[in-house]
Amino acid sequence: MSRVAKQPISLPKGVEMTVANDSISVKGPKGTLSVHQLPGVSVAVDNGVATISLVDGADDKFGGTARALLSNMVTGVSGGYERKLELVGVGYRASMQGKSLNLSLGFSHPVVFDAPEGISIETPSQTEVLIKGADKQAVGQVAAKIRGFRPPEPYKGKGVRYAGEQITLKEAKKA
Repeated sequence: MSRVAKQPISLPKGVEMTVANDSISVKGPKGTLSVHQLPGVSVAVDNGVATISLVDGADDKFGGTARALLSNMVTGVSGGYERKLELVGVGYRASMQGKSLNLSLGFSHPVVFDAPEGISIETPSQTEVLIKGADKQAVGQVAAKIRGFRPPEPYKGKGVRYAGEQITLKEAKKA
């Protein structure tokens, strides 16, 4: 078994993990997440600690993946995940209208993005978008979709970027 799969997962106070025949669900203060049980992997929960073990004669290829997925679920339902996006460019603005994110990104029309279930979107300022949720994969996917509306361009750096993302700028052609 891999080194990652051997590490136990400690469950914080208020987090419950239940193992059924074909799925594993984790319930906590931020919500409930579930995942299908991967083949060849069994999960045992004792005294607030979850351990991963291999089924007899099974391959070791899903051990580390199962442990990482369960660890991310435990972190998500206890603390949650968030991604911050920055809008860089003259006239680029973001605002919330109900559950919809309204983006002005230099197109002839505003871009409207509806937040999926389990994801909350906030706009602390006109040039910042904060995406929060319990599911790490869903938060990252929503952030990537919003960034995909206007990715940063390499000459001036205008566009939607992740907070702290470094854009390598190209030098313009010289005549």
